[in-house]
Amino acid sequence: MPALPVVAPDADAIAMALHAHGACYMPALPDVVLAAALRADLLRLRNENALDAASVGRADSHALRREIRGDATLWLDDARCGEAASAYLATLDTLRVELNHRLFLGLDEVEAHYAAYPPGAGYTRHRDRFHDDDARVLSIVTYLNPDWRDDDGGALRLYRDDGVIDIVPRSGSVCFLSEHEHEVLPARRERFSIAAWFRRR
Repeated sequence: MPALPVVAPDADAIAMALHAHGACYMPALPDVVLAAALRADLLRLRNENALDAASVGRADSHALRREIRGDATLWLDDARCGEAASAYLATLDTLRVELNHRLFLGLDEVEAHYAAYPPGAGYTRHRDRFHDDDARVLSIVTYLNPDWRDDDGGALRLYRDDGVIDIVPRSGSVCFLSEHEHEVLPARRERFSIAAWFRRR
């Protein structure tokens, strides 16, 4: 079974891994303090019913399809989010600029949302890049489940030419090209994460 390269949250290391493998795992992004603050912010928002059921598709095909996607989300730039969300958006934007200098991808902006998956919910196999819109170039999934056990399920399954990789959704972040197919497997317990995309015009 293939494995993801493990790298520091350093633009040079990430750029090299993306160029060679199309994906990497960053166990130290975000750091422990910010990760705890992000998790607390997401839990607060969940308890305040600030998250909305996530939809799929765009324009005329935009719809709620719980059999496809079962999470509830809130964009990190929403005024209801706390300081941790703003801090993490700033961290991601700095990384976007640094990766742009190294990979010349034309990355223009970052977007990100909190995601809470109830027990049994997942997200079927898909690409983050839409068929009619190639703006999303890089995807980053950040995990906020520090006490997660391997047998809790809920892995991110990444499909690659050399095989399938399952990433346990405990902590750290996974970065991959948005054209790669992936899915979120159902879990036995509630699962928290942040989904982010580096976009071009």
